[in-house]
Order: sequence, then structure tokens, then C-alpha cells
Amino acid sequence: MNKWAELFTGLVIVVGMILLAWASSAYSWTLFGKDLNLLNAAWVFFKGGLFWLVFMIGILFILLGISDIKG
Repeated sequence: MNKWAELFTGLVIVVGMILLAWASSAYSWTLFGKDLNLLNAAWVFFKGGLFWLVFMIGILFILLGISDIKG
């Protein structure tokens, strides 16, 4: 695929997902009684990823400290 076509396709997908998330949070989207707020789901996923990133950095520092104590 052409590099410009890939760039444009990726941009269209990203902008489309941002608009879809905004529309799902601005309007009441429900399916079988469940709320389909995609922006909220993305925010929860981001917070979970941030938690695990900080947790793993803490584990890394503990392992590096143990390695320095041994050496």
C-alpha cells in the first residue's frame, strides 16, 4: 500500500473513532438496556493501562534494587 494512502487511512480511522466515541457519550445509545458509552469505556481502559504501567515500573525498580544489592 502507498505510504500516503496508509497515512490517510489511519487518520480517517482515528478521527472516525474519536467522533464515534463522542457521539456515543453525547447521545443516549442503549442496546438491550445496556448503555453503550464508548468514551467511558476508553477512559476506563486508559486508567487501567496507566495503573499497570506504574505498577510494572515499581516492580522494575524493586528488581533493579535487588540486583544492585546482590552485586
